[in-house]
Amino acid sequence: MTPNRRTVLRGGLIAGGALLSAGTARPAAAAPGLIRTGRPALTHGVQTGDVTAGRGVVWARADRPSRMLVDLSRRPDFRAFHTVRGPVLTPETDLTGKTFLRGLPDGERIHYRVRLADLDRHSLVSEPVEGSFSTPSRRRRDVSFVWSGDLAGQGWGINPELGGFRIFKAMNAVDPDFFLCSGDWVYSDNALSETVTLPDGRTWRNLVTPEKTKVAETLAEYRGQFRYNLHDTNLRAFNARVPMIYQWDDHEVVNNWYPGEILEDARYTEKRVDVLAARARRALMEYTPIAVQATRGGRIFRKISYGPLLDVFVIDMRTHKNANTRNDAAAETEGVLGAEQLAWLKRELRNSRATWKVMAADLPIGLIVPDGGAQEGIAQGDGGAPLGREREIADLLSYAKRHRVRNMVWLTADVHYTAAHYYDPAKAAFGDFDPFWEFVSGPLNAGAFGPNTLEGTFGPQLRFQQAPPRANTSPAEGFQFFGEVAIDGDDGTFTVRLRDIDGKVLYATELTASR
Repeated sequence: MTPNRRTVLRGGLIAGGALLSAGTARPAAAAPGLIRTGRPALTHGVQTGDVTAGRGVVWARADRPSRMLVDLSRRPDFRAFHTVRGPVLTPETDLTGKTFLRGLPDGERIHYRVRLADLDRHSLVSEPVEGSFSTPSRRRRDVSFVWSGDLAGQGWGINPELGGFRIFKAMNAVDPDFFLCSGDWVYSDNALSETVTLPDGRTWRNLVTPEKTKVAETLAEYRGQFRYNLHDTNLRAFNARVPMIYQWDDHEVVNNWYPGEILEDARYTEKRVDVLAARARRALMEYTPIAVQATRGGRIFRKISYGPLLDVFVIDMRTHKNANTRNDAAAETEGVLGAEQLAWLKRELRNSRATWKVMAADLPIGLIVPDGGAQEGIAQGDGGAPLGREREIADLLSYAKRHRVRNMVWLTADVHYTAAHYYDPAKAAFGDFDPFWEFVSGPLNAGAFGPNTLEGTFGPQLRFQQAPPRANTSPAEGFQFFGEVAIDGDDGTFTVRLRDIDGKVLYATELTASR
């Protein structure tokens, strides 16, 4: 019998299409091969992601082929729980796996633990690793989340002497409902050395793994980029209680890449970026809790609905990006979003009934981001009518105005400092849009840079920025940033706070919803 909603809310949780009796788990049939001694073990903590109404993803990695089991409970002591029989974790996905949850109750804190069942001897079950996550409510209630990007870049990896990725402690302390990862979650093109001499004479000491000693080219090396970050205890603790919404940017593959590019970089033996991007994409699908099976194709752009107050539109500005040129074509139609994604965005924005529409972008709109003599970003610097990639953004913004899509807020990272920009059509060269805000915050643990120059096509007004004193300032000097959003469940106000590595609020503003 399929439990109905009342049954689920009263005493159980349905997930992954399998509901087992409380306190029990049925391992898979024995797989062929040698019988191992000892129990299987989880190697890199647990994660959850893409949590939306009734659904979510739990991620784990094993030390050997084994069956993933997920226990779900409303109680932290697991006195009453149901077990979801997840996938067999195999070398095909580097022993990673995802269990897809269904039928979760809304507006609750769900406690889970992951166990691994040996495939040869069913009595051998790993020690559990626990986590928890909150589900969105179908009613109006407070919603909070954090966002940032850029992790372990420019030679600054995990430094145990300085507490590792300590910004995740501050992010955890905010107690968000979820984390919006704005890309550059790994730096596949940045090798690490064991020591770096800092400007004041101190020594920065990196934890280094074999895959981080060179740029990533093979699938195994790209997988190693994602494993590296999970060595950090702060990140694993954060992952265990804060679900992620993941998007990629350039460094998951190589700096400033675009489809069809052929590298002129002596560090690479594989010069075809399309080949590298396919390998990187496979690794990120394996190692992040994005709601796509690792072995299947799947798009990165998607909408995550988080109750009546919030829809998150996760934009992919890499898959459809054109070549980095002067970016000044007067008739550009597909420069950064592509026709399919742009049509999807228009349709989903028009159909959204959420009060706030967060546009999760891996590139800022109005900041000039050069790539040598070319342009990497959307803006190109002339400040006039939309050219190049700006034309897609202008199309989207004018469409939103025509169809009364209200309360769009753009969030990004990418440029390695933090800022608040207000886009004012009255001060823009192109004014066919409703005013909106863009907030920038990062890096998480990477070299700090900036500030970049704003250009006037869409009329951005600088309301706040904090940047380091020099390029590639190390995390030891503290110029690492994240942003926080808090939406009030009663009046719907949207409060943004830009915070530093220790969680100190540097800037805050409260936005009121338009009707």
